[in-house]
Amino acid sequence: MCRFKYNLLLSVLLFAAGAMPLHAEETHEKSSELNVKELILDHLADSYEWHITTVGEKHISLPLPVILKGEEGFELFLSSKFHHGHDAYKGYYIASEGKYKGKIVKNDANGNPLRPLDLSITKNACSLLLASLILTLIIMLVTRFYRRQKPGEYVAPKGFVGFMEMFIMNIHDDIIKPSVGKNYAKFAPYLLTVFFFIFTNNVLGLVPVFPGGANVTGNIAVTLVLALFTFVIVNVFGTKEYWREIFWPDVPTWLKVPIPIMPAIEFVGILTKPFALMIRLFANILAGHSIVLGLTCLIFVTASMAPAINHSMTVVSVLLGVFISLVEVLVAYIQAYVFTMLSAIFIGLAQAEPHHAKH
Repeated sequence: MCRFKYNLLLSVLLFAAGAMPLHAEETHEKSSELNVKELILDHLADSYEWHITTVGEKHISLPLPVILKGEEGFELFLSSKFHHGHDAYKGYYIASEGKYKGKIVKNDANGNPLRPLDLSITKNACSLLLASLILTLIIMLVTRFYRRQKPGEYVAPKGFVGFMEMFIMNIHDDIIKPSVGKNYAKFAPYLLTVFFFIFTNNVLGLVPVFPGGANVTGNIAVTLVLALFTFVIVNVFGTKEYWREIFWPDVPTWLKVPIPIMPAIEFVGILTKPFALMIRLFANILAGHSIVLGLTCLIFVTASMAPAINHSMTVVSVLLGVFISLVEVLVAYIQAYVFTMLSAIFIGLAQAEPHHAKH
């Protein structure tokens, strides 16, 4: 049995080593001009269409709705009008360079590109809606089981519902309860939603075929909004003791007046907490996608070199790509876990009580 597995693995590696360089040799002329940086950035960037696959010279993509507001009012049309960014439609076009690269612009009377109000459903926005739909269906499926339970006759769930109950209770009991404190029930719905929302988007981003592959949580705009939600909850529901510790902390008076050194440091801490949440999630997810794409590019970068080097780097690229992809599955869970845990800790710190109440 072990010998069979060994032969099977060896056959897969030999097939990968033999098949991929053939494709690289066919694109020999293009490989010398391959710009790895541009290739990776283009794959990670948002887009107005969802590229599915390429057959020969034909690109198969899902056009997405474009919603713009310019001087003539609102415009609604499909992104297919741009023909993959090569054509203009009603004066609008996708900029190929400059500060608006990859965005829809329209030239003014002087020929300068101007950005209209862009409310388009882009690839990332579409993936967000898809992840929200999947998450809603999962929750509805789980809640339907509990609604069917008769009072006083509890039946332990099995299968998918049992797995989800274990998953939810793990986050609820191991993160939310100990981190937030006695008011945990008030914030549990938000924290559970954040965890599963981030986790669902992370997993969808790892799926290499349609409708996966969107770099949603690797987009800083998405992580910014998630961090702002935590920021608002922390400071709106913060207790009087929390605000007292910020503006009048228990430190020597000379650190508070006449120069408010400690209050200034505490106030800066209010802003650095959501900033840390935003950057940590964005950087880790973006780095994972970039590494996988970079390892894949090794095949084509070495296509113009000696066949032995190209064959060797192809095998290395495939092995490392598979390894990093498996690591990314773990990272998808860890980053959702860490974001939820830190949010719960920040909320718990904002629920501070007076010292005499604690005693």
